[in-house]
Parts: sequence; structure tokens; C-alpha cells
Amino acid sequence: MIDTDRSAGRQHGAGRQHGTTAAAEPSWEELVSAALLGTERRTPPVTAREGQSAAAALLDAAAVSTVRRRAALRPAPARERPVPAPPDPRPPLPPAARRRLALLLADRDGTAGGHRRGTAPDLTELLPQWLTAAARYGYRAPEALLPALLDAARARTDLRPAALGFAGPRALWLARFNGEWKFALRGIGSAAALPGSDEPEAVRALWEEGLFAERVSLLAALRRRDPAAGRALLAATWESERAEDRLMFLDSLREGLTVADEPFLEQALSDRSRNVRGTAAELLSSLPGTALAARMAARARPCVSLVRTERSATDATNTGASGTGTSDTGTSDTDASGKDASWTLAVEAPRACDAAMQRDGVVHRPPTGRGERAWWFGQLLEAAPLGCWSRWLGGREPAAIVALSVADGWRTELHDAWCRAAVRQRDASWARALLGSPATATAAAGGTTGADGAAGSSRDLAKLLTVLPADERARWVAGFIAAHGLSDAFRMLGVCAVPWSEPLGRAVVDALDIARDAGSYPWSFSGVMGLAERCLDPGAADRLDMLTATPDEPADGSPGAVGYWSEAFQRLVGTLRLRATMRAELAP
Repeated sequence: MIDTDRSAGRQHGAGRQHGTTAAAEPSWEELVSAALLGTERRTPPVTAREGQSAAAALLDAAAVSTVRRRAALRPAPARERPVPAPPDPRPPLPPAARRRLALLLADRDGTAGGHRRGTAPDLTELLPQWLTAAARYGYRAPEALLPALLDAARARTDLRPAALGFAGPRALWLARFNGEWKFALRGIGSAAALPGSDEPEAVRALWEEGLFAERVSLLAALRRRDPAAGRALLAATWESERAEDRLMFLDSLREGLTVADEPFLEQALSDRSRNVRGTAAELLSSLPGTALAARMAARARPCVSLVRTERSATDATNTGASGTGTSDTGTSDTDASGKDASWTLAVEAPRACDAAMQRDGVVHRPPTGRGERAWWFGQLLEAAPLGCWSRWLGGREPAAIVALSVADGWRTELHDAWCRAAVRQRDASWARALLGSPATATAAAGGTTGADGAAGSSRDLAKLLTVLPADERARWVAGFIAAHGLSDAFRMLGVCAVPWSEPLGRAVVDALDIARDAGSYPWSFSGVMGLAERCLDPGAADRLDMLTATPDEPADGSPGAVGYWSEAFQRLVGTLRLRATMRAELAP
């Protein structure tokens, strides 16, 4: 590259040698310095024409200097042309759906309806629903809307999986040219352009040379169609992967997990990363037939035992609510000698956490505020197969085991561990027993409790509900709302299948109507109202029209509350109708 300052100097020198009267031009640094300080504070090193201000003369000199500097540059070599975007064989969107997507992306900042007042639908919340619906039809994203789609995904992390899946392989190609879209290269994109099982060389090449997002997508796709092939692919490069990548890849084995994965997961129990070891242990313990599950069962067996206590029949009658000799927390019977025999669970927590336990996923150090023995006890029980307890506790069914009293204040720890085990092992019978009746279940701040109502419990009713079949889950939540209202139902509603079943939708709307009649403002229920806009069946819009009217304000109600409720119900009905229109636009 030519040194422009020296070149310009040589030109001026030549001019002087030929007898010209050209004055020395100011340097670029002098011009910049004068511009930064301002012409009022420093006289610029230029001569202004008649009637020209100092600032204008400075700008003219800068323009001339810029042209001179650029004219002395040699053109840079042309860059290599980028590889063309990969093809996306999915069908295009219908025209009406394409226009709808453009509108939703244009309003992604909520400028047209993102607020929670007024009757207009919240378009920012309709975009995730639109993406989910489009994914069911297998459409590809319009090329012209890919930048806006990536911008929307960058602004909202909850949109990224659906947005990248819909955007497809071209989004990954485009993300390489814009640093603000780097998240797409780390996320999970679409599997639309992934090689099939009949292309082993292409699969191997993509696994060894592809971006992380492409490798994760490839492994997930392989696990769905051929779990053994996916596991073999991961095992081939396992030792050379980074710890954080091993953790993500290992998590992909959840799909299609079987006992055939046990040897690989047993090997991962010796991994140098604690997080990888913990995930491998969790996956193994979710399979009751594995060697790890047997080891955990052997450790958990001495921790809980069934003991028989005796008390007089008179005492039992006085303490039993019904006078039948059966307590509220346990099972009992009265023998021939007049004594009441009651079965109780006794707990003996482990006194040490040895190296073998730690290899099997038991974390030695408890979190702040937890005792060591209770911490180890909970981890052992959540990893032990739930099917063993019926055999160990006299053949009792899960509901009967949960009903037994627990000695020495260990009931909460024991039941919480069983809840985690039920979620991990997807055991519906245990989840059903631990949930109990929706009328008697309660939710507490910082966690939830089951029918026993134990304070300080960490069990999570929403997670337990995910174990139940979708229709049973919806019925249970509908019963909970009918008994307790909406205050503690938000997370439970979030795990119910969409669109909500008719009984669940009716329970939610009835509870909202009751809250309106109570005279409170709707803002306390904005979260549930938002869920209703997203999850109610769009076909219910006509039936809900009656709720949009503004009734008389109750004498003891909050001022103006009925008007706000009317707005909220109008927005709900309008959103449901818009969702129905969107669904029709997407139909082939």
C-alpha cells in the first residue's frame, strides 16, 4: 500500500520545484484535532474563502484530504465469494401465513399491542404460537424474513428453539455473517437438511466437522430414528470432546434411552467432569433395571424400615378422628388383647458418603442449611427403583405406603425424595399417590406440598403432574382450581397440554369469572389470563362472548374493576379469534 502522506509531500515538493505557489496542505491529524476541539476554540489550519466560515473551510479541507488519501490507495484483492446457502426442501408458506408472519415480526417489540391494557391481542405472545403451529406443517421460513426472525430470536431466548427450527439450515448460514446472530451457531437448529441414515459418510463428516449446533441436531435426530447409531457416533469422539460439550451430548441420550445405553453411561460415571458424572448417574437411575439402580437400592434398603408400634385401644379411639382406631397418617388394626397395632416407617439416614457413592452420583457436600445425612438420604432414595418399596414394605401399593406415618419428623424428606424419584422414573402410580386428591393438595411458597401439607417441603406438584397422562393431568388441575382457585395454579397450568381440554378451560374461565365477581382488579391474574389467551381452545371464543359485557359495579368492589375485567375478557376473545384465523391461514 502506498504511503499517502509521503506521496502527497512529494507532489507538493515537485510543485515548488517547478515554481508553483501552492501552499503546504495541513496534515490529516491537524484537521482532525481542529474538528475535535471546535473552530471556536482553535483556529483551523486552513484559509477560508471570502464569506466562508472557518467551520465550512475546515470541512472542505477534510473532503479534499479524504479524496487525496483514497486516490493514493491500491485496490485490495477481492475476497473469496461465500459458499451459497444450503437448500431447504421444505414447502413454502401459504401467502396469507407469510403476511401474518411479517406482521408478527414487525410488532415483536410490542409497539402495537404488547401492553396489558386495552382490547387488542398481544402480538408478541402470538409469535411463539405461530412458530409452533408452522412447525407442525413442516414449512420453511421465507428467505426475506430470515433476518427479522433471527433478530426476534436474539431478543427472546424462549423463541430460539422454535425460531431456529423454523428458519432451518439457511439461518445457520446467514448467522456466520453477523456477529449479533452468533447464538444461532451455538443453539439447536432445524434437522431438515441433516443427512439421513442412508448417508453414513455424510453423517460422519458432519459429526466431525460441523458446527456445534449442527452436531447437537444430528445426534438428536439419530437418537430419534436409531438410538444405537446415535450412541455409537458419540462414543467415537467422546474422549476428545470438551466437558461442556460432553454434558450437552450426554443429555441428548434421554431420547430413546434404554438399558442398551447402560455400558456407555457406566463408563461416563468415571468422567473427569462432575456434571457429566451426575448426568450419567441420573440417566442410569431412571432405568430401574441397571446395575446402578441395584446399587442404589441396596444402599436405600436399610434407610427405611417398617416398624410396629402398640398403644391402648382407648388412646387410639381418642386420637382417631372417626373413632375406628385408624389414625389420619397411618394404618392400624386392633388385636385380640385390646391393643391397637400401628405400622410406622422408621428412617435411618446414612452416616457416611464413601467414594463408591460419589462415583454413583451422590454429591458429598450439602447445600447451605441442609444436614449431611438428610442430603445423602434424599439422593439415595431418589435414585433407588420405586418398584422395590412395595416388596420391602409388605406388598403395599404406593398409595398405602404414602399413607403410612413416618417417625421422628422424616416424613417431608422421605416424601420429597419419592417425588423426585417418581419424576425421574416417570412412575405414574407413585406420582398419583404423592399428589393425592386435588381437593386436599396445597401449594406453598418456595415449593409445594402434597396432601400431607408438610411445611418446608421442596416437592413440585407441577413436575409430578408431568408424569401423568395428559387427560388425567388436565382433570387433576381442573379439580385443584375448582377447590383452591387460581392463586397457586399458574405453574400447574403451564404443564398441561395445549389447547386445554374443555373441563380445564371451563374451570379456568369460571375461576376468572368468580374473581371478577369478587370485585378485585384483573392485574393479580394477568399471568393466568395470558396463559388462557395462549392455551384455551380457539373454538371457545363464541361461548366466552358473554363475559365481555360490563356488569354493574358491586358496592364493595374496587373502583373501575369491572371495566378493566371487561377489557381483559374482550382481549381474550379477540386473541382466540385471531388464533383461529392464524390456524386457518397455515392450513395447506
